[in-house]
Amino acid sequence: MIRAHLDKAFTVLLAGVLAGLVLAAAALPLALVVGIGFGGLASSYAELPNTLRTPPTAQRSTLYAADGVTLITSFYTEDRVDVPLAKVAPVMRQAIVAAEDARFYQHRGVDLRGVVRAFTVNQRDGRARQGASTLTMQYVRNVLSNDPRLTREQRKKATEISTARKLQEMRYALALERELTKDEILTRYLNIAYFGAGAYGIAAATKRYFSTTPARLTLAQASLLAGLVRSPDTDDPINGDADAALTRRSYVLDRMVALAQIPAADAAVARDAPLTLRPSRTPNDCTAVPEQRNDWGFFCDWFTQWWSDQPAFGATAAERQDNLRRGGFRIVSSLDPAVQRAAVRQSTDIYDVDDPRAAPVAVVQPGTGRVLALAVNRHYSVAPNPAGQRNYPNTVNQLIAGGNGIEGYQAGSTFKLFTLLAALESGRPLETGFVAPSRIVTRFPTDDARTSCGGRWCPVNATPEWMDGYRTMWTAFGRSVNTYFAWLTEQIGADRVVEMAERLGIRFRAPDDAELARSGARNWGAFTLGVSSTTPLDLANAYATVAAEGTWCAPLPVVSIRDNAGKEVAAGLPDCRQVVDTEVARAAADAARCPVGDQSMYRRCDGGTAEKLRSGLGRPVAGKTGSSERNETESVVAFTPQLAVAQIAANPDDPRDAVGAAVQSRMVDAVGRILAAALADAPVRDFVPPNESITYRPVPTPRDGN
Repeated sequence: MIRAHLDKAFTVLLAGVLAGLVLAAAALPLALVVGIGFGGLASSYAELPNTLRTPPTAQRSTLYAADGVTLITSFYTEDRVDVPLAKVAPVMRQAIVAAEDARFYQHRGVDLRGVVRAFTVNQRDGRARQGASTLTMQYVRNVLSNDPRLTREQRKKATEISTARKLQEMRYALALERELTKDEILTRYLNIAYFGAGAYGIAAATKRYFSTTPARLTLAQASLLAGLVRSPDTDDPINGDADAALTRRSYVLDRMVALAQIPAADAAVARDAPLTLRPSRTPNDCTAVPEQRNDWGFFCDWFTQWWSDQPAFGATAAERQDNLRRGGFRIVSSLDPAVQRAAVRQSTDIYDVDDPRAAPVAVVQPGTGRVLALAVNRHYSVAPNPAGQRNYPNTVNQLIAGGNGIEGYQAGSTFKLFTLLAALESGRPLETGFVAPSRIVTRFPTDDARTSCGGRWCPVNATPEWMDGYRTMWTAFGRSVNTYFAWLTEQIGADRVVEMAERLGIRFRAPDDAELARSGARNWGAFTLGVSSTTPLDLANAYATVAAEGTWCAPLPVVSIRDNAGKEVAAGLPDCRQVVDTEVARAAADAARCPVGDQSMYRRCDGGTAEKLRSGLGRPVAGKTGSSERNETESVVAFTPQLAVAQIAANPDDPRDAVGAAVQSRMVDAVGRILAAALADAPVRDFVPPNESITYRPVPTPRDGN
């Protein structure tokens, strides 16, 4: 035991002395170097910074489609992904040792022979040309210089040329070597080293230069990469000096022969091999989504918004985004390539990408909230548009999911669903009848001259000859009778309707809408006709809640998220809760079969605004159409027990540019085709019939609106 301590003390002392000699070329007094060395190197693994024990190397996060294989894009500040040593070709391991630390497997973190050699060279040349850094010491320097938890000044100090910095590297290297195996240290080094051209770590470098994997590196490739570590910026053969890279490759091959790692004949073949690069760049962020899948950029963009809202990834949005770009997550998204293709095709069939009008569409899975597709007739691109075309054909604005300044569009009568649900919840049965007039004067105040009768809101029916007369919830919802729903809103309270919409996930992004919802909901009678702005995603998810029998799920862009250790992250799991009674949701779904040409379980449907949808789809379906004032926007929503689709036609740059009523028929076809494509291999499922108690007889419940 005593001898072991003496050996350690001697090693530490000698290392400290020689470190000073190397750096100062004997310029420092021996006593000072001895003092710094002995005191500074007496360290243990437990005293190391957490950074060195658990290195926080930035690693790229990767986003895949729902199949878990098709790449959407990556997110990174440094293009790096860690790989185990077993997945690195043996010639690469040999090459890096030969190039950077030939005695790596003999020393204990500090190579005393190397220190002596460096001292001799520095003394001869009169300046510090060699630093005697081992791979372990280089690893220490790399970690400290890249630690995001350090200040810029602290990171700069970690790479300065000074005796203190060299002593610290030695102290930390000695401690690491007492706790980690050589292979563990080599693995960490290969995964943190910079190889130039923006590639950090051997996996990124292999992809960047040769479009292959570390396990498949040839001798010529491995020796080239090993040679780049010394001067990655100047020797980079893509952006720098290719001749210098080849010269350095020859040096590495010579060292490998001298160390008996490879036969001389193999080295000669590799030395004569031409510089054959197959460069590829790892995509970074949503604008780097491959060109052939450009439309996926809108989904990717919404994914980043979602990520920024998740507390699991940091305390602030900025911290969460930094974590995405440094955390090395493997993210399997919910985007289904086949459903996305169908959605894009139908959106662009309605309007071309050069049309100022847009037809954004969202597809949501009931019961999970997973979003299978987000599509719109635009290129996801920051490329400039022709003069006078603000938002087309190129845009990165979130026209489908909203946010970042996009408030959404009026969805018209699709909002009648919330009145229907609120009425059912308050105890009104589906059989609730009312003789709907062509116009109704309500008690709700309004200052809109177009819908005012003496200061009171007085909506009219769009087609009186087809809509007026005795109606129930089934027939009023099917024929979209405005005056029936205005009357029903009066009966239950407009605030109850607004609260129901919020419960199903409708967000008020427009400031005026948010203010009315907060303080004017009791008088917001027109809300039932969809005068509030919304998005296809919010609308699809609200109807998906009915499809899931009252279970609301937060819209979710992922199937799974795993951190860089392979552990599943809970934030990627569905977040669902029952927000509407099951029987209430079943009753609403029964009435929602009427607009789309299906028949209710009690055969009470009599006419609908989109009757051809059911016949075209060939399976049970429910939904609703909507038109805003002057047909400025048109909307179609349809759902089955397995899927919900919502599409809105509008001009995102000019809300007053009316899209016209004629487009709605094409949208009905489009939504039907999306459902058909998405459900082609899915079993036919019917809706569960509601209980008769909520169909014909009132079931009073306490009023709890705001």
